[in-house]
Amino acid sequence: MTRLKALIGLNMFCDIGSTRLNQLLKFFGKPENILKVPRQELMAVSGIGEEIAGKIISLKEEDIDEELNLARKYNLKIITVDDEGYPENLKHIPDPPIVLYVRGTLRSEDKFSIAIVGSRRASFYGLSCAEKFAADLSERNFTIVSGLARGIDTSAHKGALKHGKRTIAVIGSGFRHLYPSENQELAEEISRCGAIISEFCINAKPLPQNFPRRNRVISGLSLGVLVVEAARNSGALITADCALEQGREVFALPGKIDSGNSFGTNGLIKQGAKLVSCADDIIEEFNLPITIKLNKEETKETSFGSRVCLSGNESLLYNLISDQPVLLDEIAERTDIGIPEISGILLKLQIRKLIKQLPGKQFIRSAS
Repeated sequence: MTRLKALIGLNMFCDIGSTRLNQLLKFFGKPENILKVPRQELMAVSGIGEEIAGKIISLKEEDIDEELNLARKYNLKIITVDDEGYPENLKHIPDPPIVLYVRGTLRSEDKFSIAIVGSRRASFYGLSCAEKFAADLSERNFTIVSGLARGIDTSAHKGALKHGKRTIAVIGSGFRHLYPSENQELAEEISRCGAIISEFCINAKPLPQNFPRRNRVISGLSLGVLVVEAARNSGALITADCALEQGREVFALPGKIDSGNSFGTNGLIKQGAKLVSCADDIIEEFNLPITIKLNKEETKETSFGSRVCLSGNESLLYNLISDQPVLLDEIAERTDIGIPEISGILLKLQIRKLIKQLPGKQFIRSAS
C-alpha cells in the first residue's frame, strides 16, 4: 500500500487527526505501517483507545480504492499534508488536516487570503457589507475564504466572483453531500474561479460536529478573519476563536446595539478585535508587498496591503505628483478636472498612503 492510500484510509476515520497521526508515526514510522500492526500494538500508543484501534484494523484496501474511484467521479484532487501543493498557511496550524479533497485549483498566491464569515440569517446590511468587503479585498488580490453557508458566506463568495477573482469555499461534509444544496450552482462557479476544499471523506454527511472542524480550516487558510454579523452562539465566533489560537488577525464589523446579529461582532470588538469600516482597515494590518497599478507601463512598489488598482483619474493625478512638492493649483491647471473632484481624489490617495500633503496645499509622493 502506498503512503497516499494509507493517509486517505486513516483520514476516513474522523477520530484520527494530525495529532494522533503523529503519535502513531512515532511508533510505526510510516502511515502504511500503521495499517499492518495488530490491535494491541495500536492501543499502546497514547490517544489510541480500543475503538480507534478497531477502526484501523478493520480498514480494507478496497475501501480506499472505492474512495479513489469516487474522487475521480467527482473530479477531485487529493493532496496530503506531505505534498508540496498543500496550502502553506494551513500547514502551520496546530492540527492541520491529514488530507484535503479539492475541486478547482489551489495557488501559491492563496497564502494572501482573508476569511469572511458570519450569520446564516444575516440582515440586508450584513449581506451587502460582506459582498462589498469581499469585492474590495479581492480587487487588492486577496483570496476570499468562506464556508459556502447561507447568508454572509454566500455573499462573501459572490463578492469575489462578481469581479472574476479567487475565492475558496471550505465545506463541512464530503463532496457527495455538498451543503447547502441550494448552493450547488455557486459551488460550481467557485471551483472555476478558485477551489472548494473538504477534509472529510467523500461520503461524509454535513453533521453538526463537522462544522467546528471546518471553521479551523477557514481561519487556518487565512491571514485574518473578518466577522460581519454574528449572534450570541454563532459558528462565526468559533472561527474567530480558531483564528486567535492560530495567531491570526480578527476583525469585526460593528452593528446596532439592539440587533441580535450584532451581539457577536460587538462583543469581539470589546475583547480586542479590530473594528473595521472599509477594506483598507484590514489591509493596513499586514506588512505585505504591494504593486500599485498606474498604467500599462508603470508600477510602484510599496509596503501597504496587496494590490491597489487606481482608476483613470486617480492614476492621472498620481502621475502628476512626484518626489518634489507640487501645488494643488498646478495640478488643476494640468487637468480638465474640477477642484472639488481633485481634492476628493487626493484625499483618497492620502488615505492609501500613496501621497502626502505638505503645508500650503502642496502634495508629494510618499516614500516607497
